[in-house]
Amino acid sequence: MILSAAGHFPVDKCPSLVHSRPVANKPMTETLKTDTSGRDLFPGALEMMILESLRRQPSHGYALVQHIQQRSNNLLQVEEGSLYPALQRLLKAKLVKAEWGVSPTNRRVRTYQITAAGLRRLEEQISSFERMFEGIALVLNPAKAPSN
Repeated sequence: MILSAAGHFPVDKCPSLVHSRPVANKPMTETLKTDTSGRDLFPGALEMMILESLRRQPSHGYALVQHIQQRSNNLLQVEEGSLYPALQRLLKAKLVKAEWGVSPTNRRVRTYQITAAGLRRLEEQISSFERMFEGIALVLNPAKAPSN
């Protein structure tokens, strides 16, 4: 089995890349229409952010989008076309569970909650990400690398 660079997913089952955009000081609709500087994050980044958000509290999709945007100081904007497929992958892997309910505004919503397996996977992903980030930082700033 060939694993992704992060070592978590078989290459043929790697999660799709997260599409995020820097959010300028413009209304969201204007940003979506005019900003073409969309960026892809590394595979698994969206899933890791979703799991971390759900560790905080169970949420529905729109609340997850808002939480990620707020926690990133509006640097990341998760699009529905990326969020819901990621949630489906997490459900299929039993890393989250979902239940239908009614919102305070009387709308039907699906609320997602992290599972014990999801908590374990999140810890593994955070550890792997920290190692990857450390390696990237050493490449970008060789002056801080330990001398051999």
